[in-house]
Amino acid sequence: MKNVLSVVSRLVAFTLLALPPASHSQSAPANPSDDFRTADRCANCHSKLKTSKGPGISNNDISIYLDWSASIMANSARDPYWQGSVRRETIDHPEASAAIQSECATCHMPLQSLQDKAQNRQTAVFSHLPLHAPNPQNDPQNAAADGVSCTVCHQIQPAGLGLPATYSGNFSVAPPGTAPRPLFGPFAPESDNITKVHVMAAGYSIAQSDHIRDAGLCGSCHTLYTTTRGTDGKSIGQLPEQMPYLEWQHSDYNGKQTCQQCHMPAVSEPVAVASLLGKPRDGVRLHTFVGANFLLENMLGAHRDDLAVTAQPADIAAASARITSFLQSQSARVTLITAQLTPAQPSAAGITGPSGRNGIDLSFAVRVENLTGHKLPTAYPSRRAWLHVVVTSADGHIVFESGKLNPDGSIAGNLNDSDPARFSPHYARITQPDQVQIFEPILGDSQGRVTTGLLSATQYLKDNRILPAGFDKATASPDIAVHGEALADPDFTAGSSTTHYELSTTSATGPFQISVELLYQPVGYRWAHNLVSYLAAEPQQFVRDYDQAAPHSAIVLAHAEATVNAP
Repeated sequence: MKNVLSVVSRLVAFTLLALPPASHSQSAPANPSDDFRTADRCANCHSKLKTSKGPGISNNDISIYLDWSASIMANSARDPYWQGSVRRETIDHPEASAAIQSECATCHMPLQSLQDKAQNRQTAVFSHLPLHAPNPQNDPQNAAADGVSCTVCHQIQPAGLGLPATYSGNFSVAPPGTAPRPLFGPFAPESDNITKVHVMAAGYSIAQSDHIRDAGLCGSCHTLYTTTRGTDGKSIGQLPEQMPYLEWQHSDYNGKQTCQQCHMPAVSEPVAVASLLGKPRDGVRLHTFVGANFLLENMLGAHRDDLAVTAQPADIAAASARITSFLQSQSARVTLITAQLTPAQPSAAGITGPSGRNGIDLSFAVRVENLTGHKLPTAYPSRRAWLHVVVTSADGHIVFESGKLNPDGSIAGNLNDSDPARFSPHYARITQPDQVQIFEPILGDSQGRVTTGLLSATQYLKDNRILPAGFDKATASPDIAVHGEALADPDFTAGSSTTHYELSTTSATGPFQISVELLYQPVGYRWAHNLVSYLAAEPQQFVRDYDQAAPHSAIVLAHAEATVNAP
């Protein structure tokens, strides 16, 4: 009896803390803030969760709320690059400003967007900026700042998932005013009493459904088509802006590994998902949502006051470290193959060496394997990966270098970084230091001009992002197609890309050391610096933040080394 009373007293205290200010019932008027509550309502019960050994990270705390609060999902509305880019688009297309803000809020301010849609109104992004730290409950700005919150993902219904009608955030939820609204999860409640407690405390019922672990659920938001607009602001088409779900469907990973299995690491032992009345369960997954944007995590830590960050600095730092570790262990493999030295042979014109100089010819190939289930890199088109190749002689002198990262975040030799109207092609063979193999998408407008304006883009002028295993570039749909020279490159194929290097060592003495790094950058220099001319607060703030972070804006995903002796 003592234990029962203890549980009841805890339950009463929990309910009083979490009960919404106004009761939500069928007879009450529809209140969008009740339909889509912020994550603080979930924190009371889905925190203070631990394992006995730890899930393979630095501690054994697996609290759902804490992991989520430091993730990119929770901070999607705080993303300074997103804020600056939305402002840029409204300046480029002022006639469509309201529609642009509402469209962009669908993914980055989804809680606010869902509330506004329930009242048949558009979401005005800039009416909520700058964000501030959460105020007491019912502050209308709390929903805008909550990002991709608990009641967004867990209210998504299974109807249509994985089909085009649900792409671009067009998933379905229960109609406005439904009470109690169902929250879907992978586990069935232990009893009806648990469900009743959940309704009293949080305002939602619990429903078990396998679709919460289906890749189609992620695909509803991570298959994104943006509206292309003409000079008058009117729609002139759509751009397949980011397609990781469709890339996954066209790969060998389809049917073998879902998005959740990769980006929500599994806990290796039974554990409860709730600190109150929860029991240990097998198959629980972390809500860390490890992805690819370590740069945003670092900016959240460096500018936490400006960006109204609520997660603790240690949690943000841990999230950044998890992303970096994830990228460096599970994204790519680099291999040096067929490295050899041969005496330079004169051509018919009497010119020796591939660069026209006397010396020893060094040739080798660099193979990059994509270990992910989508293109590498994937999603937002500001992302790029490239090969940094350095060849040194026996005395340590650099004989050849291609792809050096400059302190300002640009790549030495990249045409697009030095000239916004140009871009470097995909190379099958590299012979000069100013030739750099960059795996990236390049957007073009209706006139074929290079652009970083998403809503001005109509096409891809280049897309040589490395394909996942099983991806057939010949049968890929236009929305995920390869564009540019890589389409005809026989060494750019499913699962990997091989680049051949042929260069002259001139008068240098071997043995020669070859070092190759695959570098990755979430926001490329051109994508950041094309915001410089937009004199509004958000783009200017991001450019300042980027310039500060630029020396550390890229990380090494994989590397390889080899020593080559003279024949």
